[in-house]
Amino acid sequence: MSDDDRSRLDTDALIPRVRIPLAGAYEIDTDHDRLDLERVHEWLSTDAFWAIGRSFDVVQRAAAGSVNFGVYDPRGAQVGYARVVTDGVTFGWLCDVYVAPEARGRGLGNALASAVVDATRPLGLKRLMLSTLDAHELYARVGFEPFPDPSRLMVIGLS
Repeated sequence: MSDDDRSRLDTDALIPRVRIPLAGAYEIDTDHDRLDLERVHEWLSTDAFWAIGRSFDVVQRAAAGSVNFGVYDPRGAQVGYARVVTDGVTFGWLCDVYVAPEARGRGLGNALASAVVDATRPLGLKRLMLSTLDAHELYARVGFEPFPDPSRLMVIGLS
């Protein structure tokens, strides 16, 4: 067993593998071994405003501690990504949701958000949260709503 395998969260213990066929022969899969983390790193570190400059090591370690959802095109190339940080019982945080520019406009972001919600629902989490600057409508379609009292939320690391 490699150090990488020992440090990776046992996501199968949290959420059974999800494999969802989509229109146009696209697919969502939670198999960690299918992830193209170099591609995910490129997307996040160069195109995602919340992760500009993020190192490959950070992407790799974040993926190891998360339940990962990949979106794959008909050839098997990864075209989307999301991850959930969760204890599997009370709380989950959906983050790093990204669909490659060439794959946008096909409903993949909506399918990805829906897959995450459906996969985490059986856990009975008290809260599944996310932060978004511009995709409120997409997340509302799968059940997210604005936090009722944002003044109750606090954060470390804003600067």
